[in-house]
Amino acid sequence: MSETSHLRDFTLDRRVLILSGMAVIIGACGAGLAVILLKLIGLMTNIFYFHRFAFGMVSPAGSPLGKMIVFVPIVGGLLVGLMARYGSDKIRGHGIPEAMEAILLNGAKVQPRLAVLKPISAAIAIGSGGPFGAEGPIIMTGGAVGSLLAQGLHLSDNERTVLLVAGAAAGMSATFAAPFAAVLLAVELLLFEWRPRSLIPVAVASITAGLLRMFWLGTGPVFPSTALNFSWDGRHTVIALVLGLLVGLAAAVLSRMVYGCEDLFEHLPLHWAWWPAIGGLGVGIGGLIFPHALGVGYDMIALLLTGHAALGILLGVLLVKSAIWVFALGSGTSGGVLAPLLMIGGAMGAMFARLMHSGPEETAIWALIGMGSMLAGSLGAPLTAIVFSLELTHQFECVPLLVVGCVAAYGLTAFIMPRSILTEKLGRRGLHLSREYGIDPLEMLMVSKVMRAEPPASTRYSVYSDEPCRIAAERMARKEVMELAVRDRATRQVLGTVALKDLLHGRKLAFNREENRTRVLGLRLLRRSEPDEEDGDELVAAGSKTSLAE
Repeated sequence: MSETSHLRDFTLDRRVLILSGMAVIIGACGAGLAVILLKLIGLMTNIFYFHRFAFGMVSPAGSPLGKMIVFVPIVGGLLVGLMARYGSDKIRGHGIPEAMEAILLNGAKVQPRLAVLKPISAAIAIGSGGPFGAEGPIIMTGGAVGSLLAQGLHLSDNERTVLLVAGAAAGMSATFAAPFAAVLLAVELLLFEWRPRSLIPVAVASITAGLLRMFWLGTGPVFPSTALNFSWDGRHTVIALVLGLLVGLAAAVLSRMVYGCEDLFEHLPLHWAWWPAIGGLGVGIGGLIFPHALGVGYDMIALLLTGHAALGILLGVLLVKSAIWVFALGSGTSGGVLAPLLMIGGAMGAMFARLMHSGPEETAIWALIGMGSMLAGSLGAPLTAIVFSLELTHQFECVPLLVVGCVAAYGLTAFIMPRSILTEKLGRRGLHLSREYGIDPLEMLMVSKVMRAEPPASTRYSVYSDEPCRIAAERMARKEVMELAVRDRATRQVLGTVALKDLLHGRKLAFNREENRTRVLGLRLLRRSEPDEEDGDELVAAGSKTSLAE
C-alpha cells in the first residue's frame, strides 16, 4: 500500500474483495446452520415433551406430561452440563460474550468442536424447556464457522475477526430475517470499529444469509402483524419516553439479577457441571406455574404484538418467565438472551398499555416499543434495537416512538450501569469494553500542526507533513522509534521533527477541545443584532480572557 493511500477517506483494496468472497461462503453456512438449529430445537422439544420424532416448532405448554414436566428441564440441564464438562466449557453462556472473548483474547480463533457442540447443547437446553432464544447460540456457531475458515487460511488477526463476525451476523440474519440489524449488531457489539475493510464483508455475509433464508424458511417478517392506524403526536412521545425509562430500569434490574444468580451458583459446593441441572429444576417449577414460560417463546412474542394477550399471560411473562430465565441463565447453561428480552419488554409495554386502558391496536404499539427499549437498555445497542424491532414486525410507522423509547432506555442504563448484560461477564474477567465509538483525535490532526522545526537525529524513518498524526504514531510503533523526520511531500525536503511527546501534545489538544468550556457569544452581542467589527474584536478578546480564566 502506498503512503498516499493513507490520505483517502477509506481504502478498498483486494484484501477486502477476498474477504467479501469468503463472506459469501460463510453467509451460506450461517443460513444453513440457523435452519439446522431451529429444526434441532423443534426436534428436541418434540422428543422431550411429546415423545415423537418431528422437527416442527411446538410449545411445551401443550405437552400431555402434566406435572411430570418439572423433571424435563432437569434432564436437559444434566445433558448440557455433561457436554460442557467433557466436551468444551465454551458452550456455557448465551453466545455473544463468548464471541467477544474469542475476538479480544484469542485472536478470533475458536475451537472446531464448538461449531458442533454449541448448537446441539443449545437445542437440548431450549428443547427441554429452557426459557432462552436461539440467536445467541447461532451467533456463536456462525462465528465459529467463520473463524474455522479463517484459521485455515493465511490471514491476520483482524481478518480472522472480520470472518468470525461475518459468520455471527449471518446466523442472526437467517434466524430473524433481519440482515440490517445483524450488521448493526456486529458493529455495535462485536467489531469495535466502523471501517470498509470489516463492514463490507460482514454485510455481504448477512445479505447472503438473508437471501437464502427466504428459500429455506420463507419470506416476510418473523412476527407479522396487521397494519396499524397510527398517528404520531406529542402525547405518544411522552408515553414512549416514560415507557422507555421504565423498561430501561427493568433492564438494569434484570442484569443485576442474572449476575447475582451467577454469584450464588459460584458459592455452591458443587462442580459447575451440575449447575445447569439445578437451573433446570427452577425452570421445571416455573413451568408448572406457567407452562407458556417454557421454551423459546416465539409464539408468545407474536401474541404480545397482536395486543390481545390476556392479563394472566402478561403476569406470567413478567413474573415467571423473568424469574426462571434469570435463574437458568445464572446457572451457566446454553441459550440466548434476545428472545426472552423481547418477550419481557413486550409484556411490560402491553401491561403499561392496560394501565392506560388502551385498545388492542395501541397495546400492540406499546408492546413493540417495550421490546425495542428492553433490547436497547440491556444490550447497550440502541441502533440495533430500533432496526431489529422494525425488521421483526415491519411496523415502520412506529419509528419515531421506537427512537424515543430505545434512546430513553439506553440513556438510563448507560447512566446507572457501568456495563451491559453482555459485557458484564467480560468485565468480571478484567476486560473493559467502552460504550463509546469515536474518531481517533490523531486522525484529525496533521503532522504539520505538532512538528518542531528542528533537524532530526536521523532521517532513516520519516513522515509527510500533510499526513495525520495517527500515521506518525503507527510508524513509530512499527519501527520502534521515538521520533520521525518530517518531509514535504512535493520536494521530499526535511522540514523538521515529530517526536512521541509532540503526539502527546496532539492528544492534549483533543482533550482541551473536549473539556475546556468557554463563552463564545458575550452579552453585548446578544443585545445588538448587528455588532460592528470593533465590537467583534472586543468580543473575541473577551472570549479569550474567559478561556484563560477558566
